Amino acid sequence: MTNKVEELKMHEKDTGSSEVQIALLTGKIETLSAHIKQFKKDKHSSVGLLRAVNRRKKLLEYLKKNKFDSYKNVLTQLNLRK
Repeated sequence: MTNKVEELKMHEKDTGSSEVQIALLTGKIETLSAHIKQFKKDKHSSVGLLRAVNRRKKLLEYLKKNKFDSYKNVLTQLNLRK
């Protein structure tokens, strides 16, 4: 996943842009999804997964509204369907 973050960075020390945050959240969502498939009764992790998904959704909506080109780039780089 860090490879995707490197591709989406605006500059060398970029850690806070929406694009990088979405990439980091996507990595977190993938790990939590794999964890929950293995441990179905882990409710704390499933709550964390829902929070991460909702946060990524809000960031994607922000990008779509304000930086549409960047939004399209993020969707193709991270293979997200929208």
